[in-house]
Amino acid sequence: MSGARWARRAAAGAALGAAAGVGVWLTLRRTGSSASGPGVPGGLPVQAADRVQRTARLATAGARAGTGYVAMRARAVVADEDRREELEAEYQLRTAEQVATMLGGMKGAVMKLGQMASYLDQGLPEPVRQVLADLQSDAPPMAPELVEQVVADELGERPGRAFAAWDPTPLAAASIGQVHRARTHDGREVAVKVQYPGVDRAIAADLENTDLLFQVMSFLFPGLDPGPIVAELHERIVEELDYRIEASHQRTFAEYYRGHPFIHVPEVLDGCSTSRVLTTELATGARFSEVVGWSEDERQLAAECLYRFAFGSIYGLRAFNGDPHPGNYLFRPGGQVTFLDYGLCKRFTGDEVSVFERMIRAMVLDRDIAAYRRTLDRIGILPSTLEVDDAQIAEYFGHFYEFVMEDAVLEITPEWSSRSVRAFFDLSGPHAAIMKAANLPPSMVIIQRINLGLFALFGDLGARNNWRRIAEELWPFVDGPPSTPMGEAIAEWERSRR
Repeated sequence: MSGARWARRAAAGAALGAAAGVGVWLTLRRTGSSASGPGVPGGLPVQAADRVQRTARLATAGARAGTGYVAMRARAVVADEDRREELEAEYQLRTAEQVATMLGGMKGAVMKLGQMASYLDQGLPEPVRQVLADLQSDAPPMAPELVEQVVADELGERPGRAFAAWDPTPLAAASIGQVHRARTHDGREVAVKVQYPGVDRAIAADLENTDLLFQVMSFLFPGLDPGPIVAELHERIVEELDYRIEASHQRTFAEYYRGHPFIHVPEVLDGCSTSRVLTTELATGARFSEVVGWSEDERQLAAECLYRFAFGSIYGLRAFNGDPHPGNYLFRPGGQVTFLDYGLCKRFTGDEVSVFERMIRAMVLDRDIAAYRRTLDRIGILPSTLEVDDAQIAEYFGHFYEFVMEDAVLEITPEWSSRSVRAFFDLSGPHAAIMKAANLPPSMVIIQRINLGLFALFGDLGARNNWRRIAEELWPFVDGPPSTPMGEAIAEWERSRR
């Protein structure tokens, strides 16, 4: 490994600890620079104390990572090249395990960052990705006694009485709640999601810390107005805490896709669901980590179904399930996918969907960059006064339409997915002027998870198809004919519903 690369790694390790430490200092400063006051022993108000404690845990992890890197680097100075690589791999795995344990224990919005990091960018060291991937569906669970108490508080009886059968070992444990298998008294096999006690306070504390993130983003991207973005994220994340809202979203999707030959949405059992307990029909299937090892044909069918669900829901349902991480899918052979978790959904107005249509028409169908620029100006993404030519606009924004620009079979590779992520944040490239001036309307905040999450999964699947033809099936302003066997089966199902 080159000396320059070692220097960059060492700087990154030191920066991690330093940045977390600054976060603690700023948090303490905002809360009065003292831990005295009512609410907790010694005294910050409860929410402020939660915020300081959670930020401090992040700082501790960051400082530990930086210190560990310095120690590892010192040992590597006298080691040969092979031993250096071995030491670095050991450090990556040890640090990833520490961070995953810390994030899994913290729950809430911070843990979501760890879940996203595991699939967001293939540039992460593999030991780090593998350990963080456990957070997708196997985060540390809460104690059985806590689960029983939440169920008793919400349903009026402990799980053993509320249900005919109850498995105390969770099927999955994630950032806001964990899921248990059960059977109702009328014999239905169900999945029961139980919210972690206190996760509402944890998320409130995490959201209080988002201003630190957006202070940095405003510095890097002067054109960004963080206010509407913070408000949109706050509204969407807070919605996740109320399972009644999630149940409403899930019922909408389940009704729309009921009987679909490939897309399955579990039905909600209203009588066993409250604001903190959500009961749905039990679904089974293979996890994403298994599917990446399936045959080429099966991987392509899985990718096509994911694609049709994401984009078909936007135009057919005016809704988007905004949490496309691998733990939210169950796969079966033949391209059948069960879609789980509707806590983070976005419903679009007709005008918002019309904006998507105008952008696609201008960039993809008409290749009219001037019209595309006018739309960017109208919805506030880029000011009309920005002094960049149409070629630069086409090159930067065209990347996000690249896979539907041509009527051809294209593969979405891990490298392409990583470029999509970097396109949002790399200010060193030729499009720095665009990125610094760019803003993001609230209606487009959640939908960017397609670019930042879904396409990363496509990269892992080696997804290859004529995406343009499938898109034209889904775009109502084109209404193209079926282009694949899956499309033919779906068209037949749609005819049967009329």
